Amino acid sequence: MTIKQKERDSIVQALRAGVVPRLGLHHVQVGRLQEIEEMARDINRIVEGGSTIRFVIGEYGAGKTFFLNLIRLIAVEKKLVTIHADLAPDRRIHSTGGQARNLYAELIRNMSTRSKPDSGALPSIVERFIGDSERIASATGENVSVTLHKRLVPLQDMISGYDFANVIEHYWRAFEEGDENGKVAALRWLRGEYALKTEAREALNVRSIIDDEKVYDYLKLMACFVRLAGYGGLLIVMDEMVNLSKLVSAQARNQNYEQILRIINDVLQGNIENFGIMFGGTPEFLMDSRRGLYSYEALRSRLAENSFSHAGLIDVSGPVIRLQSLSVEHLYHLLQKLRHLYACGNESQYLISDDALKAFMQHCEKKIGDAYFRTPRNTIKSFIDLLSILDQNRATRWEDLLGKVEISVETSILADAGSDATTSEGVIDLDDLSSFKL
Repeated sequence: MTIKQKERDSIVQALRAGVVPRLGLHHVQVGRLQEIEEMARDINRIVEGGSTIRFVIGEYGAGKTFFLNLIRLIAVEKKLVTIHADLAPDRRIHSTGGQARNLYAELIRNMSTRSKPDSGALPSIVERFIGDSERIASATGENVSVTLHKRLVPLQDMISGYDFANVIEHYWRAFEEGDENGKVAALRWLRGEYALKTEAREALNVRSIIDDEKVYDYLKLMACFVRLAGYGGLLIVMDEMVNLSKLVSAQARNQNYEQILRIINDVLQGNIENFGIMFGGTPEFLMDSRRGLYSYEALRSRLAENSFSHAGLIDVSGPVIRLQSLSVEHLYHLLQKLRHLYACGNESQYLISDDALKAFMQHCEKKIGDAYFRTPRNTIKSFIDLLSILDQNRATRWEDLLGKVEISVETSILADAGSDATTSEGVIDLDDLSSFKL
């Protein structure tokens, strides 16, 4: 399959920087079929009215962000609404200084749908709900405001649902009257951008705002609302969860872990519908007995591994999914895909032969060992670097460069071991993504 030069350049640029590209993930996806199929079942469960929670655990560079992006992509294709954000010092699940509200605002800003895949989908979702309400009102002969109110009743039964419903109705009135300021005010409230209740009351005549204390409640409200708007449900993706284990205050960590425990209990007890959430983190975030999730006994018991999962046996049905290292076969297939990508899908433009792929693997494995297989990000970056040199220096032979690649890769892995993963979230075209069983 021919790959457009613009798409190829965008993907290669991202891969060389060690980040996840914004499109074309199917060009470099290999392995982990069992994990992907399990997550596809989770997505179906959300669509059918259930809920799910997953902790995707892997070392830095093991492909967590890639995997999370891929699952978001599949969810969008299954007509779910997805929201995503990375945790950071100013973004947490629980706080009292605005960090939780910052996380909520970032999640909603990154809202995506199939028709609006590149984030910013909130206005289109609200307007879809309004449009459906107008069609229903026209068919039944009701006033649109009456139909809107009836359809929003399920929200009013939830915590803070009354104000949420009022804001949706405010948006409809502003939409009808051509009041752009009114629409902007409603969207600001829905995104959690009001810091003061007085400001929100003046603009929207509501008594509450989305604050630190009720972030999770509003995520549940949003899941209910997108379902009313005709979507399959809501999938939430939070990456860089290791930032919670890095909090200096034990009290702050435990408060965040209590919120995670609350979500786990709601999901496992079936207290929430059309709702899925995925957390991406390192083994440190999960297993550190002093600062990680395992330091909180209630979480440790709920997230403990299957005691029979050993000696190469895998269980992906529990809440924790550990990303396994790529096999030798998967790594070889990955290098083939990268070579194909670099040549824009034109086999006649391949810069190296199959023998060179095998030599690249053998040299790196001999020098570095299995660490090279545990970090696909380093594998990809180093191989792209090699192709780039060969592309710009056509008289150079790959045999003369492999020694330099060994040093480069080893340095990359040693440096990467102590650094945070860098992510670049985005939406990827699913064309020809035939390896996924949806």
